[in-house]
Amino acid sequence: MEMKKVVCAVLFAAASMSTVLAHEGHEYSSPAPAPGPSSGASASLPVVGSMIESSITTYYNDLKLSRAEFFYEYPYPIDHFTSNALPNLKNSLSLALQNYYPLAGNLQSLPEPGKPALVYSEGDNVLLILAESEGDFNHLSDHSISKLWHLYRIAYQHVVADGRTFNNFLKTWASFCCLRDHSSSVQLSLPSFDRKVIVDTHGLEEIFLKEWWKRKSSKQTVTVTDQVNGYLSNIVRATFVVGSDDMERIKTMIIANCNKENVSIPIHLSAYVLTCAFVWVCLLKIQESPNGKCCGEDPNYFGFIAGGITRLDFPVPLTYFGNCVGFGRATATRNELVGEDGVVVAAKAIGSTVKRLDKAIFGGAEKWISDWEVLFGSELHVMVSGSPKLDLYETDFGWGRAKKIEDISIDRMRAISLTESRDAEGGIEVGLTLPKAKMDAFSKFFDEGLKALP
Repeated sequence: MEMKKVVCAVLFAAASMSTVLAHEGHEYSSPAPAPGPSSGASASLPVVGSMIESSITTYYNDLKLSRAEFFYEYPYPIDHFTSNALPNLKNSLSLALQNYYPLAGNLQSLPEPGKPALVYSEGDNVLLILAESEGDFNHLSDHSISKLWHLYRIAYQHVVADGRTFNNFLKTWASFCCLRDHSSSVQLSLPSFDRKVIVDTHGLEEIFLKEWWKRKSSKQTVTVTDQVNGYLSNIVRATFVVGSDDMERIKTMIIANCNKENVSIPIHLSAYVLTCAFVWVCLLKIQESPNGKCCGEDPNYFGFIAGGITRLDFPVPLTYFGNCVGFGRATATRNELVGEDGVVVAAKAIGSTVKRLDKAIFGGAEKWISDWEVLFGSELHVMVSGSPKLDLYETDFGWGRAKKIEDISIDRMRAISLTESRDAEGGIEVGLTLPKAKMDAFSKFFDEGLKALP
């Protein structure tokens, strides 16, 4: 039997205008206990019933951990933070974990015919770590190209929760933190742990469990970090904003090109699709094929995770704890994507995939694992991490909105991150990590591409 922690250490960075807490320098750590549903109780929560992403990402060691960094301004000395803010953060985290106690537990992996489960036992906790750095907060928290830094990091296993669930947990923690007087009541929507609300009409539990047992017995995994381990020290990070006006201009260009060519207009031109299509094409323009040849007719993949709760044909509470998501993989050739109508092609491919998931979120789910392997087995792929629908910038611990939020999961896989824009209403922030030369090239294509729009 194997037990793995499902939420790793939380690294909290308090910052003044000139000082940032980060992964180097002075360090403090303390466990935040998570009393379970009743005193001295233990609890076990099935994993497979949480559908579906956990059934995929559990197979892939390096995809299971999501990491987000929040940059908050804290205009007081460090000792003020450690004596005032830190105790409140720890106490409020403990209170939040009382409602979300599986996050303090462990993933229990049993041999066949045992099913994986999230197991909480009395005394389980989440470690809160504090460290100090001399980094420049203003530089680290702007959107310009910069070296990799690890600041206020919250990391969790996707096997335990999707972004929606973890966002609910963060909002709960922040609410307790803002209250300060923890004896007062906080109006919260408590998480629902009822696995019976998920109706498995496709027999997916059996399919995914068979894959789980097969891979656990053979120690088979798909590792995605090898592709970047050699140059992690050479890559940089930047954030690009696609505003609502930009999206409207991209949409206008797509419609005009389709009318000019007398071809059908893409069936789904949402803000998400427009942003992803434009960024996908910019990325393709800076990428070289693995063997140095064109590979123009080889399939290029664009993968993403889609929320499942609002797409199901049966009711599931929005407070459902776990994973309720689907997997989408859009496909087009390089020649199509870097051609004159590349953004149109990308929008059609991504939009059609979204509409298929809208119609049947679990349609073709029995092939998701093999589709996932094809995606990550190809050098010609892009994956989306995060979602612009989570309102992460509304997570207020008492210091106002974060100045910046970054998803550093993308440091170790060929992916982009998407977050709602902090300042541009209706806009989307796109996070990238690339070698410096490629980041400069992407920035050029991105800026010139927006300027060329009607």
